[in-house]
Amino acid sequence: MFPVEKIRADFPILQRTVNGKPLVYFDNAATSQTPQVVIDTIVDYYQNYNANIHRGVHTLSQEATDKYEQARILLQQHFNAEHAYEMIFTSGTTHSINMVASGFGSLLNKGDEVIVSALEHHSNIVPWQMLCEKTGAVLKVIPMNLDGSLQMDTYQNLLSEKTALVFCNHISNALGTINPIKEIIDKAHQVGAAVLIDGAQACPHIKPDVQALDVDFYVASAHKICGPTGVGLLYGKQEWLEKLPPYQGGGEMIETVTFEKTTYAGLPHKFEAGTPNICGGIAFGAAIAYMNNIGFDAIAKYENELLDYGTAKLLEIDGLQIYGTTNKTSVISFNVDEVHPYDIGTILDKLGVAVRTGHHCAQPIMDFYQIPGTIRASFAFYNTKEEIDILVAAVKRAVAMFV
Repeated sequence: MFPVEKIRADFPILQRTVNGKPLVYFDNAATSQTPQVVIDTIVDYYQNYNANIHRGVHTLSQEATDKYEQARILLQQHFNAEHAYEMIFTSGTTHSINMVASGFGSLLNKGDEVIVSALEHHSNIVPWQMLCEKTGAVLKVIPMNLDGSLQMDTYQNLLSEKTALVFCNHISNALGTINPIKEIIDKAHQVGAAVLIDGAQACPHIKPDVQALDVDFYVASAHKICGPTGVGLLYGKQEWLEKLPPYQGGGEMIETVTFEKTTYAGLPHKFEAGTPNICGGIAFGAAIAYMNNIGFDAIAKYENELLDYGTAKLLEIDGLQIYGTTNKTSVISFNVDEVHPYDIGTILDKLGVAVRTGHHCAQPIMDFYQIPGTIRASFAFYNTKEEIDILVAAVKRAVAMFV
């Protein structure tokens, strides 16, 4: 049996109340909660070895450097990258995507084609629109079906010798749809295109193997994976990272600097200008270690139980419609009759239930369904069926106030 009560004890915030009610936290797709071991890691850094890294010969600097680089190795092992230097620390998924988009600004030509999916977060749409405006490349979109899946036959037809880049999320943040990224990657490679996969929503539920996927770039954020905000990663194949120019200039990313010419450092430092979020990187490693200790297979199995239970219970409510009904992870996006999602979300908060309402930074999906937004309940491995019962009762109470 999955030890959910033991796990819940690891998360101090789950013991608090909201509006006099025990907190039921179902906004995990936006930000997961943080276990005590990660909090302790952050405190330990600032209490015992806070110093800048890679530059000092003194003890604190060396200790901080060792911890930071050990975290990079943990990430390499977790994602099964071939080299640790292929793991670039960033401020998060959005930063990682923009680094790649900026780099390709010097590699694309007018008339090249860039493909994104209809299921993308704005962070995996806007940078490519900006890139196309800058280079004259053409943006094309893989359309979606009513069940939240992608139209893969259309994707095949969009690919051509003009396709330079393909971008897709591993899991939709708005619907929970698990996309067939291996098929997307393989077909893109057949026409010589590079592929970036947005793994922000996948990494809390799935342990990606970047070598098995043969993906060119994979990006993620620590705060979705029980880590702190403000830190994330960009995995890139060595060959691609060496092709791309640096994203920004400054200290750490240089080999030599004169007023006549600057040469750049090798990987990963080429893409890590300035003082990084040292504590965040170390804590990211601690979060990955914590989740691996529980086991991603066990996490996935338990979260699927929560998804099935929550889906069945919510569908007992008259007038409730779920958006995204195909192969998915533990996210339920729904509306009830004509009640605005914001109104229901506000009542749920009064009852201690935290959900997300709105378009979830995925406005094209909402436009496709012709709705203003949804109520999104996203479950994590520290949630319980009893909490889902509280959610269902709270939704019924909220709907009764408006219908």
